[in-house]
Amino acid sequence: MKDMTLAELAVFNGRGGQPAYVAYRGVIYDVTESAMWGDGDHEGMHDAGADLTEAHEDAPHDVHVTDFPEVGRLI
Repeated sequence: MKDMTLAELAVFNGRGGQPAYVAYRGVIYDVTESAMWGDGDHEGMHDAGADLTEAHEDAPHDVHVTDFPEVGRLI
C-alpha cells in the first residue's frame, strides 16, 4: 500500500499500459481488472486516476468500488 497525492493518483488513469486506480473516502482502489473500467473510463461518466468521493454520492448504485483491492491512501 502506498500513500498518494491527487497528482500522483492521476498517473494511474488506465491508459497507455497504466493500471486504473480510483480513490473513494481516502482509500485508493485498483479497478484495472473491472470490465466496467475499460481504458480507465466508467460508463463515459468517470475517469480513473481521480477521487470519486463526491461523484459517488449521486451514483445510481451501491458502493462497489470497495469490492476491489486497496492499493493505498489518498493524502
